[in-house]
Amino acid sequence: MKDAQPHTVYLKDYRAPDYLVDTVHLHFELQPKATLVRSQLKIRRNPEAGEGLPPLQLDGVELELLSVSIDGELVPASRYRELPDGLSLPVAAPEFVLEIHNRINPEDNTSLEGLYLSNDMYCTQCEAEGFRKITYYPDRPDVMSRFTTTIVAPRQYPVLLSNGNEIARGTTEDGRQFVTWEDPFAKPSYLFALVAGDLQHVEDSYTTASGRQVKLQIFTEAKNIGKCDHAMRSLKKAMRWDEEVYGREYDLDIFMVVAVDHFNMGAMENKGLNIFNSACVLASPETATDSAFQRIESIVAHEYFHNWSGNRVTCRDWFQLSLKEGFTVFRDAEFSADMNSRAVKRIEDVSLLRTTQFAEDAGPMAHPVRPDSYMEISNFYTLTVYEKGAEVVRMIHTLLGGAGFRKGSDLYFERHDGRAVTCEDFIKAMEDANGVDLGQFRRWYSQAGTPVLEVTDAYDSASGNYALTIKQTCPATPGQEKKLPFHIPLAFGLLGADGRDLPLDAAGTTQMVLQITEAEQTFSFSGLTERPLPSLLRGFSAPVKVRYGYSTEQLLFLMRCDSDEFNRWDASQRLALMALEQLQRDYREGNKLQLQAELVEAYRSVLQNRDLDPALVAEMLSLPSEQTLAEQGEQIDAEAIIVARRFAREALAEALHDDLLACYRRLHTEKPYSPDAADIAERSLKNACLAYLCATGRADTLLLAQEQFRDAANMTDSAAALAGLVNHGDEAVAQSALDSFYQRWQQDTQVIELWFGLQSSSAKWGKLDKVRALMQHPAFELKNPNKVRAVIGGFANRNFTQFHCSDGSGFAFVAEQVVVLDKLNPQIAARLVIPLTRWKKYLGELGLQMKQALQSIMDTGKLSADLYEVVSKSLV
Repeated sequence: MKDAQPHTVYLKDYRAPDYLVDTVHLHFELQPKATLVRSQLKIRRNPEAGEGLPPLQLDGVELELLSVSIDGELVPASRYRELPDGLSLPVAAPEFVLEIHNRINPEDNTSLEGLYLSNDMYCTQCEAEGFRKITYYPDRPDVMSRFTTTIVAPRQYPVLLSNGNEIARGTTEDGRQFVTWEDPFAKPSYLFALVAGDLQHVEDSYTTASGRQVKLQIFTEAKNIGKCDHAMRSLKKAMRWDEEVYGREYDLDIFMVVAVDHFNMGAMENKGLNIFNSACVLASPETATDSAFQRIESIVAHEYFHNWSGNRVTCRDWFQLSLKEGFTVFRDAEFSADMNSRAVKRIEDVSLLRTTQFAEDAGPMAHPVRPDSYMEISNFYTLTVYEKGAEVVRMIHTLLGGAGFRKGSDLYFERHDGRAVTCEDFIKAMEDANGVDLGQFRRWYSQAGTPVLEVTDAYDSASGNYALTIKQTCPATPGQEKKLPFHIPLAFGLLGADGRDLPLDAAGTTQMVLQITEAEQTFSFSGLTERPLPSLLRGFSAPVKVRYGYSTEQLLFLMRCDSDEFNRWDASQRLALMALEQLQRDYREGNKLQLQAELVEAYRSVLQNRDLDPALVAEMLSLPSEQTLAEQGEQIDAEAIIVARRFAREALAEALHDDLLACYRRLHTEKPYSPDAADIAERSLKNACLAYLCATGRADTLLLAQEQFRDAANMTDSAAALAGLVNHGDEAVAQSALDSFYQRWQQDTQVIELWFGLQSSSAKWGKLDKVRALMQHPAFELKNPNKVRAVIGGFANRNFTQFHCSDGSGFAFVAEQVVVLDKLNPQIAARLVIPLTRWKKYLGELGLQMKQALQSIMDTGKLSADLYEVVSKSLV
């Protein structure tokens, strides 16, 4: 456990490392409680770090030091200092070989950082600072070394893997086996990986554009070997896409993926040996939903794309984390858009950004895409760094165009291959390749918060001139009261009365990207014979909030006519938000609740439109979530939000019953399962209809759910039907379905995680007593992050109704679990506490109860650095 009051690390204090490590030879003798690690480091003075020979500072925590040698001579303990977080050694020469022997305990490593055991499989997680839990080392990303790794293990671990290419294997004198791996590419320690276990694998090959053969292997436990095909197909598609779109070929002879049940993240891009959370790589039609298939395709691509945007070119320090993560999230989003529905992918990404990242921007942990400081780096693996960082890269793509962006990325990879660099280096490559100045644009990396664009317009019928005036502001965030104007690309078009895009210039251009660079700007367009309706922020061209006084009629018009599919969806969301805000006002004022007829008819017209992509229809029919509603105003009235949304959903379900039923029956056909975009789209709309139908509570529609649950041939339909019964059905029927589902799938870890999450996130089913009961279930395991996220995270993040119970019991429960988890896995604890950090926005007693829950965590005493940072900043 780290100090309860960790020190703050500042970007401004960055110094180049005093010493570099040219090569690393690692030797592991694996034992559950006493793994012996021998490291041999070839070290030299960094010529860029200054004169003299300062002491060598190595990072190391939770290690048992056995011996230290320099150039083959044992160093007595009196000549070095063991520190709480490392080792300090005097240095006598500018170049030397350091050898360290130490012991570690993988079995008791519940933090899942460094080397640990998962289901009797050894595996590693070294990003961000896990390597220091393996051996003493300058554990920072700007120390890049060539690693050779030898793993020695008992024969019960027949598969021994590490980075690079295998160069030797054999048997020791005492009958153990060993394998040696050599990685020819220099890398930082956070990309080191080791896996040892009794595993099986599927194998394929890929021929690169230059004709090289690459062996592809996916390793997992024997029981899951039949669930690897989709990940393998996804990997090969990602390899081809990266060659075609970015010109990037894979560079080793082998690419390996390993599925691990106990993992804090989704996956890790270790050079040549990606380690995946099992939920993010294993799938079959019987056990994985459509969303899981698409998520796996995206994550497999993301980790593969890191081979260049993260591995071959990495970040100089952890403040530059978005250099690799934001860029790679943008790359995987574009890949997914090309593989599936581009509009729906954009909608999904923006929905996440608006509901969660915008909340992060407005909360106590708000930080720029490149933060200025941190207490615990694990807390900056955030949506701001990843998703907003990706939006920043997308804006560069929008400003430069596809060809210009490719020129910039080519120069970036060519200029910095094999180096650890900064966000400025990325921007500079884009500037130099295109002859542009992105100086003001850099503010996106240094200023926190979500900019707001206030848009007004004016039309002069006599001259045919139309003027669009845009004012930009950005709210204050912790440590940043005043913000300078951002450089914002605003894609837009103008619609005429017939619904067609109007020309914006003499060339007939119908869509432009306005470059907003000042606090207030006006853009004028001439030659218009009618007053146009602006379609603003097409494709969500910037991570901003746009305020324009659309009327109900104008939003209905955009829903029907806008050529931009994203903005058609956005208009449906704006219309729903207006209706839901009115319902909240009526509830607070004691008025009778009544849903706007315009919303009902708008949804009906969308439902009946057979020309639209069914997946887009499903998105347009989806009401904004409670979390989205909570982010709309300055204060959150949880009770009004819950009542308003439930009323609207039930009212829509009743009013559209016949249309929903007709659509459901049209799409509910028997055909073999396929995870292709067209079939996924049809299932998404069918199951959206079923969810609405179940919301009526009618016996005949709930019977549809029972029949679909009984007959489902794939997990998508089975889980959707089960959700309908759990969320809206009779308790006995729901319990029977849950029991049946568990009995069938109890041996499948990923399916049971879905089963847990479906219950804990249900407003009707997931009451606190049931959530506590789930934690006592034999299948639940507090040391397994996926199960913790499914049960506790499902309750705190997706069960808005029960988490916000008026007596505060939901808040107290989460606080109680966070304290327990902090002793086991600080990263998971720090992430689970986030829903409590918004307490200042909540009206009345709920806000005070949230604060009390946070204070109760602080009052327990010693906290991990991860948790202390989040709680202490939230209580200020």
